[in-house]
Amino acid sequence: MNRVWQVVMLLGALASPAVAQEKGARGIQWTPVKVQVSAFSRDVGLLDAERDEYATNLADCAALGIAQGKSSPESLDQARRMLLLALNLSPRNRRAIIVNYQLSKGLVPDAAKGDFSPPTMARLLLTRGQILAKSDSQENRLLARMFSHLAADIDPKNEDAVYASEVDRLDHGNLDWTFLSRPAPSGTPAEPAETPAAPATPEPPKPVPASPSPGPRPPTPRPGIPPRG
Repeated sequence: MNRVWQVVMLLGALASPAVAQEKGARGIQWTPVKVQVSAFSRDVGLLDAERDEYATNLADCAALGIAQGKSSPESLDQARRMLLLALNLSPRNRRAIIVNYQLSKGLVPDAAKGDFSPPTMARLLLTRGQILAKSDSQENRLLARMFSHLAADIDPKNEDAVYASEVDRLDHGNLDWTFLSRPAPSGTPAEPAETPAAPATPEPPKPVPASPSPGPRPPTPRPGIPPRG
């Protein structure tokens, strides 16, 4: 009998972490990130391959932050910003789409090992942001601000990133992250087709002026006979 209870208690101890994890996962409240159209044009200062690489590593940082933060509201807020930017940089990025879907189902995504550790990713974002900030393009400068803020979120011990993000906040105010999730602007209505011009009415033929009738022909003189006077 004692052995039976020992087995029951052992099974309960083994199952308790899984049950706790399941309860924690069910507690996640996540509205799926939806990006209808990218907020950045093709002229933004990143190549297509770079955009996809940044998206993958941002999604990895989001998943890792949620796991380490035990799905706290702060970790979920940071993850939302990262996934918003990731899906705007590369709307079809595999990792970003998977993490976003799993969160919408209340699942804690696996903290996959990305190409860069969080401190390295923070330094990379900050350095690239400093380069983009020197551009005359408005969207490049906006992306630079987002990079510096996310760098501080990813690695709060990076003093350069923290200083850059806080100075930006003082100079420009809080970033409007909802800009990345606004619906696509409605397309302009198609212009109505041009009405074909009516065929030109042919002008009536102009009357040809009558040729003046010739007067009476003078009599032709006969040979040997003088004409009458």
